[in-house]
Amino acid sequence: MKLKGWKEVTPGAVVTKAGSAEEFKTGSWRSFRPVWLEENCIQCMFCWIFCPDMAIEAKNGKRGVFKYDYCKGCGICALECPGKKGKKAIVMEEEGK
Repeated sequence: MKLKGWKEVTPGAVVTKAGSAEEFKTGSWRSFRPVWLEENCIQCMFCWIFCPDMAIEAKNGKRGVFKYDYCKGCGICALECPGKKGKKAIVMEEEGK
């Protein structure tokens, strides 16, 4: 197999076609995963708004499950979650537990 030269390689951070992010499942990078505690959720959608990877499904104005194939475990969703009555709706757990 012949390696590409620098002129033939696509520059980094360049989107070459619409929807191509679906092809890159980056969830295996994380060491912590968010867990949604639905009973504590007030449907504020802060988690969905702040998620840098769009790893939270939303439909009809309500949040859904995590798309773990794309979640890198940054914890922003858990940080931004106000929860209900002092109890967070998203907590971070160590991956593999």
